[in-house]
Amino acid sequence: MKKAKLLWMDLEMTGLVPGEDRILEMACIATDWKLNELGQCTGVVRVPEKLMRERMTGDFWEKNSETCEALINQNEFGRKGAEIEQELLDFVEKHFKGEVILAGNSIHQDRKFIDLEWPKLAEKLHYRMLDVSAWKVYFEGARKQKFTKREAHRALDDIRGSIEELSWYLTFLKGGQKGCENCVNEKNCGCKK
Repeated sequence: MKKAKLLWMDLEMTGLVPGEDRILEMACIATDWKLNELGQCTGVVRVPEKLMRERMTGDFWEKNSETCEALINQNEFGRKGAEIEQELLDFVEKHFKGEVILAGNSIHQDRKFIDLEWPKLAEKLHYRMLDVSAWKVYFEGARKQKFTKREAHRALDDIRGSIEELSWYLTFLKGGQKGCENCVNEKNCGCKK
């Protein structure tokens, strides 16, 4: 039975410039509106190693050198982008009926790469997106409360972190006030209180 409402996705790319950079790794999780996980899909896209070495430079990649090496090392096991796109289309077909709303942190950036590299998938996605970053901006600015998300910079870990982060923000809609004692999952609480 197709119950999914949100397609949570995170992409790891060689950088942030669509057209110059490329998708390296993707992970998605289908959830309902209560954020219950209904399925997941992951994949590694093979890109020319020369492109990786040229684009994966600078402060960010130096600071995250372990992640950089892991992404480079898994590249040999990657597959063509069209194959990964087809798996995503099959995943969407299996889990969704009607609208497919993309969700994640700064998901507009990932959407630029989807539009460029996976146009068939892009056609299936609703124009509206659920961007957890909007909640982050509000809570940090107006409420001076911060969720500390794990920064693995790996697609599946990052998307799980985004779901946990939205769960934390939603506790405030349910009457939560101060963080830990009201968090959905106290073991993975990201609040600073």
